[in-house]
Amino acid sequence: MPTTTSAGDTAWILACTALIFLMIPGLALFYSGLLRKQNIQSIPMLCFTMTCLVTLQWILFGYSLSFGPDHNGWIGTFAWAGLRDVGADPNLEYAGTIPHLAFMFYRGMVAAIAPILFLTPFAERVKGSALCLLAFLWTTLVYDPVIHWVWATGGFLRSSGVLDFAGGVVVYVNAGIAALAMMLVLRKSRPAPHPTPSSSALPLAIVGAGLLWVGEFGFVSGNALTSGDVAVNALIMTQIAATAAGLVWSLLDKLTRQKLTPLGILTGVVTGLVAISPAAGYINIVGALGIGIGAAVLCYISLALLQKTFGYEDTFFTVSLFGIGGLWGVLATGLWATKSVNPAGADGFFYGNPVQLLIQIKTALAISLYSFAMTWILIKFVEWVVGLHVSEEGPEVI
Repeated sequence: MPTTTSAGDTAWILACTALIFLMIPGLALFYSGLLRKQNIQSIPMLCFTMTCLVTLQWILFGYSLSFGPDHNGWIGTFAWAGLRDVGADPNLEYAGTIPHLAFMFYRGMVAAIAPILFLTPFAERVKGSALCLLAFLWTTLVYDPVIHWVWATGGFLRSSGVLDFAGGVVVYVNAGIAALAMMLVLRKSRPAPHPTPSSSALPLAIVGAGLLWVGEFGFVSGNALTSGDVAVNALIMTQIAATAAGLVWSLLDKLTRQKLTPLGILTGVVTGLVAISPAAGYINIVGALGIGIGAAVLCYISLALLQKTFGYEDTFFTVSLFGIGGLWGVLATGLWATKSVNPAGADGFFYGNPVQLLIQIKTALAISLYSFAMTWILIKFVEWVVGLHVSEEGPEVI
């Protein structure tokens, strides 16, 4: 493995890091376009406040807990706290051609996305101070351990052979299941307000979804950590899955609602982007099409089915798009992964290795159970410390 940095790889990872940052205003706009008009300003404030909070947490100790020297396969130590020993030289265990600082920064931008995904949809129902405290605690006690298990050297799930190229289980399943826990807690107290976005606000959601589409290219292909053929494959497979999911979602809208909308097709695209993330660096065109089509069908059905079954309000599609979409992507990786695309990966079920599918299923179950249980505990703790609910006048603006 090279011991000196590559200018091309470094430029690539920094560009991907910037693209990931676009997902933050993208999420702010996407969710804002679905909120009631009087509450639109609360979402961007929460998104950027959480970004600042998680970034500092990541630099001070979050990165060390996530990727630092392993402690029994469960968590990193504080050896790299405050970026101690994290400098310009590559870390050969993770990325041998880019500065260690660049790797840290890239992973830090990914870390900022996860709490934003599942917490900002609750801006109308939960106090901003409670959401920010929950973001800090959840990142430390849920996200950091999970990322260590799956991606860090010595992590017990990584050692088991799980495949998660770009955070399908680390980010999307983790956030989607956490959102489910939040919805079930709030279900017992105050019903969710039904958002009635105005025609002038809807373009915000459309622009936001477009920014998520662009940002996902960096989110997914940057995980190759080089500018080589795996990155190219990941980017193209991402586009194939997203467009397939968008078209299938539109077809389902036409069949069930007799109409097509730009927000509908972009919702389908986002579903495809989520589902392809764990698989993009391991699959070919057939797998990308299968994942995109399957994601649209499963997430479309789950929007109504899950809410009816569990009695919660998923008005921002968080559980269905990110939770169900991410779970499908993780399992589908175990179906369509092939070493002909990426020798560093593994063959899946359709390529003669059913064991890989079992590994993916076990990983999805383990992280879902941990994320749900720990998130539930943290929500109850935050409710006890600062309270959860906004006043009758409306949400806080931080």
